[in-house]
Amino acid sequence: MITSPAWKDKKYAVLGLARSGKATLDALMMSGASVKAWDSSGEVRQSFCEHFLEESYPEDTLILFPGMDGTLQLVDPLTLDLTGYAGVVVSPGVPLNTHPIKPHADSFGVPVIGDIELFAQARTDLPPHKVVGITGTNGKSTTTALVHHILKEVSVPTTMGGNIGLPILEQDPLPEGGVYVLELSSYQIDLTYSLDCDVAVLLNITPDHLDRYDGDFGKYAASKSRLLSLQTAGHNSIARFTDARVLGQFAEGSIASILEDVLQNRGFTPSEQSNWPSLQGPHNRENAAAAIEVCDILGISGEQIRTGLKSYPGLAHRMERVAEISGVAYVNDSKGTNTAASAPALAAFDNVHWILGGLAKEPGLGECEAELGHVKAAYTIGKAGPDFAALLDGRVPVEQCETLDRAVSAAAAKAEAGDTVLLSPACASFDQYADFEKRGDHFRALVDGLI
Repeated sequence: MITSPAWKDKKYAVLGLARSGKATLDALMMSGASVKAWDSSGEVRQSFCEHFLEESYPEDTLILFPGMDGTLQLVDPLTLDLTGYAGVVVSPGVPLNTHPIKPHADSFGVPVIGDIELFAQARTDLPPHKVVGITGTNGKSTTTALVHHILKEVSVPTTMGGNIGLPILEQDPLPEGGVYVLELSSYQIDLTYSLDCDVAVLLNITPDHLDRYDGDFGKYAASKSRLLSLQTAGHNSIARFTDARVLGQFAEGSIASILEDVLQNRGFTPSEQSNWPSLQGPHNRENAAAAIEVCDILGISGEQIRTGLKSYPGLAHRMERVAEISGVAYVNDSKGTNTAASAPALAAFDNVHWILGGLAKEPGLGECEAELGHVKAAYTIGKAGPDFAALLDGRVPVEQCETLDRAVSAAAAKAEAGDTVLLSPACASFDQYADFEKRGDHFRALVDGLI
């Protein structure tokens, strides 16, 4: 666990007791902080106490946890006088544009922060290390995991966290020379003020999560690009030329790399991508380019990087090859939750039987429009299914299936050897599934049932 003497004897409020919230409470109390914590779910609050002490406590009771110097009370921070508090630590899931905690904290001059900001504050007390921060609308999980994989392959002490894997504060500090690789959502960037990444990557920006930014794409883009503006002179920034030109958020004195130029400048050719089995498609070429540049900056040789690209196993639900049955490939890209994310998956294959639909994030086909030449037939599901069917009618054969099981059955019946059945919904999952992972797991189970 990452702790810090910077938090000792200070007061914090923590809102949200899910995974990152629990890790935050552990870290703060192990460091000797006084914490007031809350979750909107009473069941979560009680299970939290039972998790630590195997018994329940009345709310507002001061709790002394064995082996910890700090204290905890379960109190709603909206009821507190926050004078003198060092921060209100909220889960990234708390919408700052609508939740009352932000104006309440502001009225006392108390910053609203997240666990990434606490990690940033703890860095001065950790063994000498570097931090790589990776953001972007699409591709950040793959790029984060790829950088982490390449570093592990050459025995660099490394861990990954943030929006992927274990909460960063829950992890053990790395030894000297270690590299923390952080996937960062816009929400997490909104909640940090001092994260100065040694290498910061902005992969791309397309409309997403606009409900958190009052429907304003400019606000969303500015949130993403803050990662670059937080850097100090001499640190490295990586972004696409098109995004960098529009945003202009490189910190003064930072060393900027342009993503489009990486392969050529680092001695790689686009044809080498055929040697990277889990990194197919134009979007993964861009993800690989970002990882190549990060690792080059960190001193990894070109041949070591090539070895890591070849051995990278890929991530579940991101162009995951589930099976090949009678010559038909079945690919789970459930993480394709918007049209910009699904378009590269379509571009990566020919003769695609495309399963799409769910809870749409934007109207129309977006960037998928340009890739319809790869689509042999489409099968729509979920709330957005009828709209997608209308958009595709007359352009590709389309069948309204409503549910994923019907779509998989229909696609399997029509697909021929050499075709690809691709789940890349271009939509969120919440109309029919708890999350994109559950949707992808269901697809995987349905495909297993075909064998």
